[in-house]
Amino acid sequence: MKTGTLLAIIVFTIVAVAHLLRLVDGTQIVVGSTTIPMWVSVLGALVPGLIVVLLWKEAR
Repeated sequence: MKTGTLLAIIVFTIVAVAHLLRLVDGTQIVVGSTTIPMWVSVLGALVPGLIVVLLWKEAR
């Protein structure tokens, strides 16, 4: 497995896990006066998770 691919897998896994933890914990994120909805973290977990799976399959 190439170094760049491995690094991308690690980074995307961290992002997906962070979003999953937000969903489990129910942490609210406020930027200025806007509250970021929880569905953003659903996408934030699914999209990087899918990228990790695709990168992993491609590297094998």
